[in-house]
Amino acid sequence: MAKVASKPLTKTQLIAHLAEKTELTKKQVSEVLDNLLEVAYKEAKKEHGFNLPGLGKLVVVKRKAREGVNPATREKIKIPAKKALKFRIAKAAKDAVIPPKK
Repeated sequence: MAKVASKPLTKTQLIAHLAEKTELTKKQVSEVLDNLLEVAYKEAKKEHGFNLPGLGKLVVVKRKAREGVNPATREKIKIPAKKALKFRIAKAAKDAVIPPKK
């Protein structure tokens, strides 16, 4: 029998679940979630990033300029330096989802 793939949790489903677990209203949970995201975006821009204990850290990383290849023409191209956003998973989250081998 084929395994049916489940869909990821939507924001609405997440809000409903948290409202049920915390006995807050959906509106209150939605405001908390929106405020958390606002703080995360603001703090991630800073040098130290945004840390959500037990889940991970949102950080801006600097990527160096490098040389690449255009796959259509095989022509060498220069890729400029840029900033990128990364999420580094906390060890606790990784171990909870993928238990370490013993």
